Amino acid sequence: MHYYRYSNPEISCWYKYLLFSYNIIFWLAGVAFLAAGLWAWSEKGVLSDLTKVTRLHGFDPVVLVLVVGGVMFVLGFAGCVGALRENICLLKFFCGAIVLIFTLELAGAVLAFLFQDWVRDRFKEFFENNIKSYRDDIDLQNLIDSLQKINHCCGAQGPDDWDLNIYFNCSTESKSREKCGVPFSCCVPDPAQKVVNTQCGYDIRAQKKSQWDNLIFTKGCIPALEAWLPRNIYIVAGAFIAISLLQVSGFILLLLQ
Repeated sequence: MHYYRYSNPEISCWYKYLLFSYNIIFWLAGVAFLAAGLWAWSEKGVLSDLTKVTRLHGFDPVVLVLVVGGVMFVLGFAGCVGALRENICLLKFFCGAIVLIFTLELAGAVLAFLFQDWVRDRFKEFFENNIKSYRDDIDLQNLIDSLQKINHCCGAQGPDDWDLNIYFNCSTESKSREKCGVPFSCCVPDPAQKVVNTQCGYDIRAQKKSQWDNLIFTKGCIPALEAWLPRNIYIVAGAFIAISLLQVSGFILLLLQ
């Protein structure tokens, strides 16, 4: 196999190992993400029965971890080998992928700003679909619980959204003990309780709505996130800039090769 190499590798030796160091971090991070994702799937029995992935109607957070880990692994590997072997094809692939990802991120941020109503509707639809699958996957359940506890919210637009889940539905046909309730993550925490009461949401929605405020969070998670974003715009912008700088620095290192 013939490798395309730079004609004078010595002039870029410092840049070569700097680029290698940059990419080895991405590669190791990709390995860590893949290992964590595969371990999570093995704990849920997905590796022994891959059809479980298609049977889950909601969002599996492990899939996102595996996709991110896979992309980081491939790009890190291409960058490391391309830098050490001075392989132009691999370095061009790495450079093109970095530019494409950065462009997609920038375009996504601009479109989300311009079409806020559309994004809000899609997120509402996404959240409601995952409420339906709340009990189907432990990772999805933990993700929703964390979101509701951190943002002091319940459901997409409010607690009544939990009617979409068969276990929390208030219909007379439901035989679930959680009927007409909400998950414990919707409950207003009691400072006096040191142990989490996972049954605090039972039968809450069977009571009058005037009594809900003292027992559960009544604000939906979408309004809560919309209120959180303006208050933390500098944190969000800082995180976006930091990620962008990491990607741009890799591109700059390639130009200096």
